[in-house]
Amino acid sequence: MKRNFIVLIIIVAVSGLYSSCGEEWLEVRPKGMLDQYVLATEEGIDALLVGAYSMLDGNSSFYGWGTATSNWLYGDIRGMIANKGTDAGDSWDGQPILYYGEGPLNPYLHAKWREVYEAINRCNSVFPVIDQSLEEGTITVDQAGIFLKQARVLRGWYHFEAWRMWAMIPYIDEKTGIDKVTNTEDIRDKILADLQEGTTLPDNMGQVGRFNGTVSKVLLAKAMMQMKHDYAGALTLLQDVRVNGKKPNGQPIGLAVTYGEIFDIEHRNGIEAVYTVQYSVNDGSGGANGGYGEVLNFPYKGGGGSPAGCCGFFQPTQEFVNSFRTSGGLPLLDFSYNDDPVLNDQGLKPSDPFTEDAGPLDPRLDWSVGRRGIPYWDWGEHTGSDWIRDPSYAGPYSPKKQVYKKSQEGIYTEVGNWTSGYTANGYRMIRYADVLLLLAECQIETNDLHGARENINLVRARAANTAGFVMEADGITPAANYVISKYPLTGYPFDNQEHARLALYMERKLELGMEGHRYFDLNRWEITVAELNRALAYEKTTPWGGGAMYHGTVVSEEDITYPIPQAEIDMSNGRIVQNR
Repeated sequence: MKRNFIVLIIIVAVSGLYSSCGEEWLEVRPKGMLDQYVLATEEGIDALLVGAYSMLDGNSSFYGWGTATSNWLYGDIRGMIANKGTDAGDSWDGQPILYYGEGPLNPYLHAKWREVYEAINRCNSVFPVIDQSLEEGTITVDQAGIFLKQARVLRGWYHFEAWRMWAMIPYIDEKTGIDKVTNTEDIRDKILADLQEGTTLPDNMGQVGRFNGTVSKVLLAKAMMQMKHDYAGALTLLQDVRVNGKKPNGQPIGLAVTYGEIFDIEHRNGIEAVYTVQYSVNDGSGGANGGYGEVLNFPYKGGGGSPAGCCGFFQPTQEFVNSFRTSGGLPLLDFSYNDDPVLNDQGLKPSDPFTEDAGPLDPRLDWSVGRRGIPYWDWGEHTGSDWIRDPSYAGPYSPKKQVYKKSQEGIYTEVGNWTSGYTANGYRMIRYADVLLLLAECQIETNDLHGARENINLVRARAANTAGFVMEADGITPAANYVISKYPLTGYPFDNQEHARLALYMERKLELGMEGHRYFDLNRWEITVAELNRALAYEKTTPWGGGAMYHGTVVSEEDITYPIPQAEIDMSNGRIVQNR
């Protein structure tokens, strides 16, 4: 669903005005604005819904970098999967979020707030037009139901996105008066009710960009787990999705054959993509529809030779990289991976000799992280420090999952803008592997450890497919010592619930790292403060993390939510109160 399609609203408005007849011309309606009478048709309602869908990419008239729905800043930088990247002099409004020092005046947080509530407002604009259309007989009751359910589930999702950020938020529906907006009520049941409404949508909505019954069930399950720890209720939904789920165009869902293909632009709507937020390029929008929120997050190589050429943000942490160390093909759940850190080329020039790490590694590392000596899509080998804007400040690693292939430049990237970092890659908001791991989490919490191991092993078995390993230029030799296996049928870590949780926590980190989930996962598991301080303590031992990057950083209980923007408190005349 693309932002530039909002022109449909104007088209509908104009056609509606010119097709008016009879005595209705005597009614004088406001000039220069659209109203429910003009839009009270099937086409008008759908245009309004497109406007609501278009906010899923997090890019409107506000800060696109601070509002991206991929949550690379709020989910993964905050969750210690990545750091800010770039250099110390490149200060930006998201920087305080890196070191847990943001306050209520932070403009990125205000932008995020405005973004989600603009989206909610667009959802709410649909309801009176549906009512008007039914009154005028321009749509059927069945059509009204489909429109209403989409607007409800979208509204629920946007409220849930805000709840994950701030917890104490106002719930706003189509009947809420401006003088009634407060954030002191527990609104979780209202959010869940909106999401529930979408679960009866058809699974075949005819387009990959619309929410269907399957997508709504996953979103509802996520919200039930995050907001109420209702694992039993979420379990039923996720089991149904695993057995009966479909993509929004009615096609089947499942695990992609290989891990790396998931992130290839050409597979953005592949079998793994339960729901992908749709991006497009070279469509007349100048790149506004092309992953604007992620445009900073590409390797930085002066003189060309790497993707996009800008801007060096979103660099993976050493702690995250170390997490891919294996022993006997399995993760090191006791965090001892940091005792045997993955070798890097920090302090070396590209011309200096470098011996790559020869130890056993989970192969998903080299699809998640760009590091020296390892092929980087079809751009050739990552040559080290010349791909990094300032290694001394942010370390030696590059992001990779969202990056396009060299062969795709100009086809799936915007032509003629200041950077080709505007891409059609889309954001995999829901992956099938995410569904399996959420299901496994529910199984652990309801003491079905056998079922949890089975679902986690499905994810690990796909990662172990040698056809999906990053290979050297010969296409035959694995680029590193990849050793990964499934968990055994008996014994540790599925011998008890506590150990099984450790396996689940690690698997989500390895499978979904750099995809914006980590901070919200930690909050759901209620381990945020302990886990982030542990990761911080290690990262501060690195040459870059111990310098300006994390100097003096400590995570406390108040950092579990973000502060509510002061501007919103002020504009509400005190009806909205601070959450800290």
